[in-house]
Amino acid sequence: MRNLLVTLKYIGTHYHGWQMQKNAVTVQDAFMPVLYRILGERVDIKGCSRTDTGVHANAYCVSFQTRSQIPCERLVLALNSHLPLDIGAVSCVEKPLDFHARYSVKAKEYIYKIHNSRVRDPFLEGLCLRYPQGRLDEAAMEKMAQVLVGKHDFRSFCSTKSDQEDTTRTIYQIHVTRQGDMLTLSILGDGFLYNMVRIIVGTLLKWQNDPQGEEKIRKILQAKNRAMAGMTAPACGLYLNRVLYDEN
Repeated sequence: MRNLLVTLKYIGTHYHGWQMQKNAVTVQDAFMPVLYRILGERVDIKGCSRTDTGVHANAYCVSFQTRSQIPCERLVLALNSHLPLDIGAVSCVEKPLDFHARYSVKAKEYIYKIHNSRVRDPFLEGLCLRYPQGRLDEAAMEKMAQVLVGKHDFRSFCSTKSDQEDTTRTIYQIHVTRQGDMLTLSILGDGFLYNMVRIIVGTLLKWQNDPQGEEKIRKILQAKNRAMAGMTAPACGLYLNRVLYDEN
């Protein structure tokens, strides 16, 4: 028996996230039949996390145990020959039998892309948030975001769907960078609540012109009240960027 870790990337525009659902097409729905056909057996697939409808992934990790002896490099090629064009296999490595794509995760990194331009770029449609209402201050946004670094209760920055779970998470780092008209927020943490990154983005956008922005973010964090934070930014700008395990 082998335990394989496959890393995928996908454009989530036409999918209702990774995990299978009733009456909705998901990335897992597209991936599983292809994998089963290649391996010649049905396997129990473990995904590293859920992703919301319309969210993308630069690195989504799945693990599964198989009796197949197909070499990893050939499995990647076979997957890419049969998967839809908006899903691609990046790599495959063999792991110890106790490795689990979700439970072995040490940290995840998400990025959020904002096209800060009055001019619409059709090649970016569905792949970022367009913000045409003036130039964003990326330095101010990054300064505000540092309030969130550390171990905190992020109840103000999650959907009410997370009310019944522990809302404490640790954020290791947040950066906001600009390249031309494209702003990218990157956030690395030990885990993320439902809609957490998108609400953080919406909140930073709301207060980025406010001289008291840092204090506003601090008060929102302390309030533990979703109503005080900003909008939930659209899913189209969000990407699962990296999944870190011990060997990373």
